[in-house]
Amino acid sequence: MFVIFDNNEQRIPIKVWLPSREHLDEECLRQAQNLSNLPFAFKHIALMPDTHTGYGMPIGGVLASQGAIVPNAVGVDIGCGMVFAHTKVQAELLREVTTPGGTLAQYLVGQIMREVPQGFEHHRQKQKSKFLDKYPVEKLYRYGAKELPGKDQAYLQLGTLGGGNHFIELQEDEEGFLGIMVHTGSRNFGYKVANYFNRLARDLNKRMGSPVPSHFDLAYLPLETEEARGYIGWMTFALEFAKENRRLIMERVQTIVREGLARFAGIKDVQFIREVNAHHNYAAKERHFGQEVWVHRKGAISAKQGEQGIIPGAMGSYSFIVEGLGNPEAFHSASHGAGRVMGRKEAVRQFTVEEVLADFAEKKVVLGKRRRSDTAEEYYKAYKNIEDVMGDQMDLVKPVLKLKTVAVVKG
Repeated sequence: MFVIFDNNEQRIPIKVWLPSREHLDEECLRQAQNLSNLPFAFKHIALMPDTHTGYGMPIGGVLASQGAIVPNAVGVDIGCGMVFAHTKVQAELLREVTTPGGTLAQYLVGQIMREVPQGFEHHRQKQKSKFLDKYPVEKLYRYGAKELPGKDQAYLQLGTLGGGNHFIELQEDEEGFLGIMVHTGSRNFGYKVANYFNRLARDLNKRMGSPVPSHFDLAYLPLETEEARGYIGWMTFALEFAKENRRLIMERVQTIVREGLARFAGIKDVQFIREVNAHHNYAAKERHFGQEVWVHRKGAISAKQGEQGIIPGAMGSYSFIVEGLGNPEAFHSASHGAGRVMGRKEAVRQFTVEEVLADFAEKKVVLGKRRRSDTAEEYYKAYKNIEDVMGDQMDLVKPVLKLKTVAVVKG
């Protein structure tokens, strides 16, 4: 970790979990400097080793604030995160066992793609959900958010994966055991919440003569305002929705895996253990350095002492289950993944579909994806080396499990 602090350009320091300043791109640094000049930013800004340029705030960034909350410091995919479940089944069975349609891995990927909508798809029928049945969403409309979607749309989006870097992976740990990992968030629901309240914050800041320049794209909501209470309420619902979305997808994938193993491998009893479900785009009220603050983690996980977390690599790479070390300098945080080194369009320019598929075939990785033309967008070579990222944060987390991709479903 190193520190960037220029009294002439910053209010507070920036602490960066990278080997040196040369590893930080200029636009990402500029965004971090904007954060460091927010009048309500507390103590310092923390950048995780997967940090890269985002909208307004760097992804892999951590902002602690006093008296204000910043919608764009959470981002548009509120509650995006990971869920993982482990088994004592040998992952090699997915490659060795054959079915009428190919290997067991190929069969499972096909079943998952039929059961879990991807990309812009959603369910045609309302999904059963005790969570949505009981959640008092109607009370949130008192904050003036009439244009936000109702519960009916939420029922249709539960249990859907989405696109971009969201995935469902069947994985293998270093002892050969099978794991399941899901990466998704609050879908279009959270996207609309984020955009609505960011617009509200911009309008409010303009009326109140905010000291934060509009080009920072970091409009804020003072905590004592109705707008802030509205955002916190809707954000909390989006977080719970995202968690339920991951839980439902995981439940369906587990059912598919159980049925496939029973039908083709003769394994009747599959137990799922070590389940972890955690966000990496959110804001939470916490206590740090003796003060109550709102910690915004945009592409960062909570890593309190002993807390279980998930740090995925990229498609065809490695992922890690970790245990937090509770480092106060990072506001008890760690990276949420490997972090991009090139944009999606650049990845498509640099790597052909054939190149990616040939690499996966050599690694015996099964890919499930409806549209092949953008396959390279999430190729692991478009990301930082996850081993390097883990090496840069050994004071933030302790690796517990290392997992490689066996099969992956991408939106």
